Amino acid sequence: MISHYGSSSYLASSFSSSDDDDYYDDLEKQVVCQITANNNFCIAQHQNNEGSHRGSIPSHIVVNHDRENADRNLFNDYFAENPRLSASMFGRRFRTGRALFLHIYDVVQRHDNYFVQRRDGLGKLALLGLQKVTVVFRMLAYGVPADATNEYIKIGESTALESLKRFCRVVVEVFGVCYLRSPNADDVARLLHIGESRGFPGMLGSLDCMHWKWKNCPTAWGGQCAGLIGSPTIILEAIADYDLWIWHAYFGLPGSNNDISVLEASHLFADLAAGVSPPANYVIKGKEYNMGYYLADGIYPKWSTIGQTIREPLDPKKQFFSRKQEACRKDVEHAFGVLQSRFSIVAGPAHQWNKRILHDIMTSCIIMHNMIIEDERDFNAPIEEQFEVPNPEVEMVGNDDARFQEFLARHRKIKDKDAHTALRNALIEYLWDEYSIGKLV
Repeated sequence: MISHYGSSSYLASSFSSSDDDDYYDDLEKQVVCQITANNNFCIAQHQNNEGSHRGSIPSHIVVNHDRENADRNLFNDYFAENPRLSASMFGRRFRTGRALFLHIYDVVQRHDNYFVQRRDGLGKLALLGLQKVTVVFRMLAYGVPADATNEYIKIGESTALESLKRFCRVVVEVFGVCYLRSPNADDVARLLHIGESRGFPGMLGSLDCMHWKWKNCPTAWGGQCAGLIGSPTIILEAIADYDLWIWHAYFGLPGSNNDISVLEASHLFADLAAGVSPPANYVIKGKEYNMGYYLADGIYPKWSTIGQTIREPLDPKKQFFSRKQEACRKDVEHAFGVLQSRFSIVAGPAHQWNKRILHDIMTSCIIMHNMIIEDERDFNAPIEEQFEVPNPEVEMVGNDDARFQEFLARHRKIKDKDAHTALRNALIEYLWDEYSIGKLV
């Protein structure tokens, strides 16, 4: 596979290098051998210890979940050399391919010892890490409560919840640097090329917000988290490109805020205002521009970095522009739909009490969403053209006052309403000249 989202980290290079197939094959063999050995040892240990433990609390009923057999069934169903269930069934229930799942499992197990199989106080082997990761994927994919997974995986509710929290934290810590980063110079050049081919030179993606209903919101926070729908929600601001890759995610503001408040609070244009973002140079009707923009709906402010549609357009040129703009900015809404379909936990009401845990769940789902897109695109899509662009060389001013004045100047340029209007008018003329009705097939 060849990844178009390069990074300098070891994980990114190992996952997107040219010998990924060999890496996955070796990883599968190692994991399968380890699981097989543990299964055999669990059976023998279970037979030796059966009937020796009756519970440490008097009159307390001990439930024998028979997790050893559950582990063996899980292995035979999905991870054996000839599994009972097909690869398509694996992808349907885990939302990923088997190779990508084993890659995530291997990294999570090496990063957190909680997912490494240990012995309890009686010397009996505890749950296998594969069972803990599987129960996490079931909760994320289907949005089911923790105790709903006990019948097949044989894992307790408290252990399932702990596995969910630890897994999401590991995914954010390990994969977030690579799969939830800002576009670098090569990414910006590629996005500009795709935007121009779609009729919008300078477009870097589309921007919108999504609300996640918070069922167990504390009563004291209910007022500030309740939005238009009346129920407490938490807002996610995101930017998605043409293939639904999510480049920016800002999650955590209560649902009483609107999209403008979220935009002001997020770090979306922080690098651009600081002067350290990659260059975005393009030309429209002979005029050069050096700041990219994102397509958005009418609620967003008229900034030079945001391309809005036109409400109730009467002129044919403006009507054509509005149709094209509304079609392209649906990318982010499409990404939200795929994210919620792939991980139903973010589509239904959130059952956690801690806001930090909700942030980890949402962020980890976005990260794995990007990983799945990269994995599926590399197998099914042709290799795209590579764009070599040098990284920006930023000359930092030594004087703090001068540096602050430059920051204010860039900030004013971002929020320039006149620049927004001029850019939109230029796009209207460009679209009409290049894609007018007479030229459309």
